[in-house]
Amino acid sequence: MSTARPWWRDAVVYQVYVKSFADGDGDGTGDLDGLASRLDHLERLGVDALWLSPCYPSPGRDGGYDIADYFSIDPLYGGTAALDRLVKAAHDRSLKVLLDIVPNHCSAEHPWFQQALNSPAGSSQRALFHFHDGQGADGELPPNNWQSVFGGSAWTRTTDPDGSPGQWYLHLFDSWQPDLNWDRPEVRAHFQDMLRHWFDKGVDGFRIDVAAMLVKADGLPDRPDNGFRPGGSDPASNQPAVHDIYRSWRAVTEEYADRDLMLVGEIWAPTAEHVTAFIRPGELHEAFYFDLMTQNWDAAAFRASVQRALQAMAATAPVPDQAGVLAWVLNSHDAHRAVSRYGLTTAEPLESPDAMARLLRRRGPVDVAVGQARARAALLFQLALPGAAFLYQGEELGLPEVMDIPDEARQDPIWTRSAGREHGRDGCRVPLPWNASAPSFGFSPANAAGKPWLPQPLWFADYAQDRQSTDPHSTLNFYRSALTARRALFAGAPDQITWADHEQPRPDVLIFTRGTLTVVTVFGDAPFHLSEELGHVTLASTTISNRVLPGSSTAWLIRNS
Repeated sequence: MSTARPWWRDAVVYQVYVKSFADGDGDGTGDLDGLASRLDHLERLGVDALWLSPCYPSPGRDGGYDIADYFSIDPLYGGTAALDRLVKAAHDRSLKVLLDIVPNHCSAEHPWFQQALNSPAGSSQRALFHFHDGQGADGELPPNNWQSVFGGSAWTRTTDPDGSPGQWYLHLFDSWQPDLNWDRPEVRAHFQDMLRHWFDKGVDGFRIDVAAMLVKADGLPDRPDNGFRPGGSDPASNQPAVHDIYRSWRAVTEEYADRDLMLVGEIWAPTAEHVTAFIRPGELHEAFYFDLMTQNWDAAAFRASVQRALQAMAATAPVPDQAGVLAWVLNSHDAHRAVSRYGLTTAEPLESPDAMARLLRRRGPVDVAVGQARARAALLFQLALPGAAFLYQGEELGLPEVMDIPDEARQDPIWTRSAGREHGRDGCRVPLPWNASAPSFGFSPANAAGKPWLPQPLWFADYAQDRQSTDPHSTLNFYRSALTARRALFAGAPDQITWADHEQPRPDVLIFTRGTLTVVTVFGDAPFHLSEELGHVTLASTTISNRVLPGSSTAWLIRNS
């Protein structure tokens, strides 16, 4: 491996939800050749890597997160040959490519699960999953009280060949996504083989879906009301033994000594310390820190969230370069877009078993202009933090959440499992607008036979890539400037920040320094005068006149020497 600083420590990674990025063959579903045709957009944007949502063979019950074959690419997306073409084209532009790995569960159509269903209780095939007898006189009750993240019980009862009720199987998500049993060596070997398979094909790393949930507590005890037990251990997640798995995966990446491969975990855990435990030396290279994304637009909340993360990092890795880094994120395929979250004026009640949904998928009236300003300010705040930054497709266009998808068009299993009580995640997955005047806004070819798999609203024309590309004040060009400036300003910058409390006279203003840069974010509505001592403005999320930073905005300044 090179002795130079690994690329992933400071990377900006762009998440591609493949179904919704670009449709190359006109069937209404995004694919890998469509993505390859738009790589110029990503190269000009200034990102370092692409993370592709799952594009393996799948029945599509949960947007591809129900995988039936981990070793090939679904023909829907162009097959394995299309991935080969994409990887080469991306590498030619110095872009890394990450795949999404879903190790907690597979599809109910996976051959292993089909064999398990056709095998008797206690068989080796069923041991690859969590099959258990039910409670009650006739086993009519689930084995424990665990609830699915998507709503309802986390258990589904099978039917024996003679038609009588059989055992139950565990699925922490949809019933079409049975959880794998990571106590079994066959499961562990399967996924190590998968890593090597795709590394050998040139892939540069993996994002690991629900990375904390693989190992379950012995005996599958009932969950307390709040899910977590003292010490932050949920019997369905965040078990200490999960770290053994990632130490073995890290060892696989180190077999490729001439490449800087990367593993980043989707970590939902109760404290920052539990998150940073996954990036201790010898474990994952990166871990998502979602706590910042869950905060309201508030100075004290943002500061406390960042401080929790940095203190946990300092305790986890006294020598920073020996451990991994945090991945900062403000948007994802599972959350309402930041423009709508930050512009939400009145939140409607939301009933959901998923704590994340209650924070990130609230609905109600949105002031889009306010949300746009805050989202741009939040981006500069995010990009200045030490570690990696992840972007989600369409945020560079300033897209709000699509709230009014017709009920009959919704496809998220959350919508169906909740009987329509929770709308789910379709609104951030609507196919992107590329050309304001083209059919399907240029998502599909002009002669496409199929309509986009989710309907696009008419107002998408205002956010189309072609319009924004020529507008110097557009969100797209702001993102381009921000990523260019970040690359220049933070090369060799320290992995620490310092809060400039002596220069922070108002509770709604945050000021911190990192290296030569000073970051000023105004969370309130009142403008803030930037003193000469703060330096000269090098970039801002909005127009600045006479060194007055408007409300809901951020400025980057270089201190005068």
